[in-house]
Amino acid sequence: MNNQTKSDQTISKEEEAAAQQEIWKYVFGFTPMAVIKCAIELGIPDIIENHEIPITLDELASKLGCSNSLLYRIMRFLIQYKIFQEKPISETREMGYSNTPLSRLLTRHGNRNMADFVLLESSPVMLAPWHKLSAKVSGKEESAFGAAHGDDVWAFAAANPEHSKLIDNAMACDARVAVGAMIEGCPEVFNGLRTVVDVGGGDGTALRLIVEACPWISGINFDLPHVVSVAPACKGVEQVGGDMFDHVPKADAAYLMKVLHDWGDEECIDILRKCREAIPQDTGKVIIVEAVVGEEDHAFKEVALMMDMVMMAHTNKGKERSLKEWSCMFREAGFSRYTIKHIQAYQSVIEVYP
Repeated sequence: MNNQTKSDQTISKEEEAAAQQEIWKYVFGFTPMAVIKCAIELGIPDIIENHEIPITLDELASKLGCSNSLLYRIMRFLIQYKIFQEKPISETREMGYSNTPLSRLLTRHGNRNMADFVLLESSPVMLAPWHKLSAKVSGKEESAFGAAHGDDVWAFAAANPEHSKLIDNAMACDARVAVGAMIEGCPEVFNGLRTVVDVGGGDGTALRLIVEACPWISGINFDLPHVVSVAPACKGVEQVGGDMFDHVPKADAAYLMKVLHDWGDEECIDILRKCREAIPQDTGKVIIVEAVVGEEDHAFKEVALMMDMVMMAHTNKGKERSLKEWSCMFREAGFSRYTIKHIQAYQSVIEVYP
């Protein structure tokens, strides 16, 4: 037994060397996020996108009004991470920078841009709770976010309009990606619906995109009063302020995107019951767009696990759930059946029926 244990603990020089290389990714794990944030704040992806040919270092530095040498180092780093690429300029054969599929997701135009999500998660407010994660896990603190800021994330956002705006922008960014994937992957979800209430709909981006794609639908964007009070007006969408724990406006379907993962099971069951009361019992449904953890064949399975850690750091009881956990909640909330559809996003589309 002792010899077996000793053998199990023996690693080769190659394994040790690989581990030593790998650990540096975690020592400096924040670096890629910080440098990408820098590129977004400087507007580099948009400048490159708006330039008809690859842009030289001199041209880019001139547009930014910054140091060539510092900018060169930023671009060298981001090229290594495939955020940007170098290409020859046909007229001069000089090398210039161009975008990649990754950096196009960081531009300010297009329905799939992720820049606002990067800016939210890299903000000092959202980074601070990560330093309190061990205190939460060990039971010394109930909430990592509360330990860092004194309030939960929602109370903090209500009291800090600038941070609330960051959240709204990031959620709108995520909504554009997820709704676009839904419309492409399973548009039949919205067939036969005349009215849809988006519960916790933020600034209404998701519902606006749904109504644009399905003009037969009238939408109700339902969120806290301070959120909907600054939501932009949109044809076909009514802005309604309120609390989903008190009631949900009546509609043919209730739409919940990235809402339930913010809450514990008891709160989710309460929200789902309020949604069930709001829809027709014979023809209504609840449409949930959330991650399902543990699906090994899902292309975004690692994102779902990372999002679960985000929930642990940023909410009191929030979490991403497995299929078994979802099923138990639906049953407790009084629903009879559900279906799951996968889309080209880390979320899945779950249709739940009374």
